[in-house]
Amino acid sequence: MSAIPSLVVRPVPAPPVDWGRLVSTVMRSRALDDLEETRLLPARKVLYQFSARGHDVTQALLGQFLTGECDGVAVYYRSRPLALALGLELDDALASTMMRAGSMSEGRDIGVVFNLPRRGGACVLPACGGVGAQYTPAVGWAQALVYRATELGDEAASTSIAVVHGGEASTATNGFWAALNVATTQQLPLLFYVEDNGYGISVPATTQTPGGDIAANLRSFRGLTVLDGDSADPKEAARLIHAAVSRVRTQRTPVLLRLAVPRLAGHSGQDTQAYRSAEELAHARARDPLRALHEQLVPAEFSEQDWHELEAGARAEVECALQRVEARPLPVAAEATRHVYAESDTVGDALLQRQGGLRAEGIEAPAGTAVPAPDGSRINMVSAIRRTLASELAINPRMLVFGEDVGRKGGVHAATLGLQERFGVERVFDTSLSEEGIIGRATGMALAGLLPVPEIQFRKYADPATEQLNDCGTMRWRTANRYAAPMVVRMPGGYFKCGDPWHSQSNEVQFVHAIGWRVAMPSNAEDAVGLLRSALRGNDPVIFFEHRAMLDAAWARRPYPGDDYVIPFGRARTLRTGDAATVVSWGAMVERCLLATDQAGIDADVIDLRTLAPWDREAVLASVRRTRRCLIVHEDNVTAGFGAEIAAVLSREAFYDLDAPVERLAMPDVPSPHSAVLLDAVLPGVEGIALALGALARA
Repeated sequence: MSAIPSLVVRPVPAPPVDWGRLVSTVMRSRALDDLEETRLLPARKVLYQFSARGHDVTQALLGQFLTGECDGVAVYYRSRPLALALGLELDDALASTMMRAGSMSEGRDIGVVFNLPRRGGACVLPACGGVGAQYTPAVGWAQALVYRATELGDEAASTSIAVVHGGEASTATNGFWAALNVATTQQLPLLFYVEDNGYGISVPATTQTPGGDIAANLRSFRGLTVLDGDSADPKEAARLIHAAVSRVRTQRTPVLLRLAVPRLAGHSGQDTQAYRSAEELAHARARDPLRALHEQLVPAEFSEQDWHELEAGARAEVECALQRVEARPLPVAAEATRHVYAESDTVGDALLQRQGGLRAEGIEAPAGTAVPAPDGSRINMVSAIRRTLASELAINPRMLVFGEDVGRKGGVHAATLGLQERFGVERVFDTSLSEEGIIGRATGMALAGLLPVPEIQFRKYADPATEQLNDCGTMRWRTANRYAAPMVVRMPGGYFKCGDPWHSQSNEVQFVHAIGWRVAMPSNAEDAVGLLRSALRGNDPVIFFEHRAMLDAAWARRPYPGDDYVIPFGRARTLRTGDAATVVSWGAMVERCLLATDQAGIDADVIDLRTLAPWDREAVLASVRRTRRCLIVHEDNVTAGFGAEIAAVLSREAFYDLDAPVERLAMPDVPSPHSAVLLDAVLPGVEGIALALGALARA
């Protein structure tokens, strides 16, 4: 199969550009940059300043062509002119950089990471501070458009596109290449818009990509149309941008557009550009696209007086906006801890986020019941998970299950076996081998109103997706509840007969420490059903940890509790009661703790936490206040494992109730070893737990 050739753009009629609006947008952007650089930054009223001078003309042009009702635009920290062209108000722009109340983040995030939730026009996805983090969510938005158009009958989605905006340095990141692979293999309606100013802070473009030209390097990339141009000719740039947007919109295939832009300011307000020569700086100023635009429009479109009036008007608008913003109050300190999680689960509630997830689409989840209705004989945990996924897929057409090998193979642990045949490849599908691509894509889908259920094949494999997981989890908080990306990330892990450092890692505490994520770790089939269904019907991102040792364990088998069974997060289950001590555990260690209490002959409370974020503090405290002793058992490493958090809470809240120190039994600080002999030596076992419990009871 030959490569798809690059699009040859022949002379065509000039695209429909509102030049007056364009000049006004650019002038307002320049006035904002000048104000921040010369007055607000020195006065410490703005702490981070990223000038878009030189990038602004082409961004404003792009904004005029993004007219789709469901267009989604993933941006970065230098995208303010594009946001202004799409409708960002001056007051909101300044309030964000000046950290005032009512801004896009309420002072929680640096002001240059913009967002613009919208349901009747281009939606600007929440920007991140990380370079390249915007690419894979844009892929998710593009795939959501295809799904909404073909599977949900959404006509607006069929003519809308996704756009991702980045600098040339970002094309060296994992996110860029992950997005490029997905967009081209799936042929998604996505425009990669790359501004090339020749530098990544002080590093030249030739260090980022061979030859310093990503467009030249990608011309033979299959399934991708590549366009290349220069902002020094604004009218020609307008034709290129219009051609790129039109091709994505009509052909529904990906396009990469690279435009050379001059670097007219440092990377940030603190960057003096001492690494650039005077000649190079002068050459950049000579290539200012605003200067070229003036030459092209005056006097052909405007008189000199008209031009100056547009500039003066923009500066006056910015000054008036400054006065209004300075009259706004500072953020409320007491609100700083709000909006880590959803605070309301009711459609239409004022506390609900404006973009992302099913609730923001006006879709109410079924209530469910906390009372199990056992159905038939006992089944193992993996069958229970598969059956729950199937029941929720059947009632929720916006739910998609995907990951490496989850389709025809049915997952390496068989949790998705048969789901693709039943629900189709559009809803249960395989992905490329890129965890950043999997989670970033899921974020974009969630923002576009779908329910993504990605699988990370093994716990350790989540590490390459850390940035996307963090960005997703903090989204609600850092946008002051404007956005959220609810999803359920299924993640098998832990030992299984043997161990190894790559497939058998637990380390669940990392996700408990990740802001905004809820974390479930069931020990048996019934709890897996209730917690998974609760996660799938919730409004927050969830890590659903599936312990490999329990997927087919005899002890973990339970009758299927019904298609309406849900377990609210944060409610532990006491499996055994006694007065001698309290044993707290979760996941695969729960069975061992029960066996150990029998072996030790000690009457103890055995508590299965079931969820770690949140965890049932009150149940544990109530038990310990009665038994006056506590043993915490977990598989994760002992140092800074989640047992340390429980112990710290008990030391503070139940200090005077304790008759002995809180004890922890966990894996020492080594990776999971492969040999069964070595694994048994380091993993908490029944005999070791029984000995620790006996010693505690005698203390």
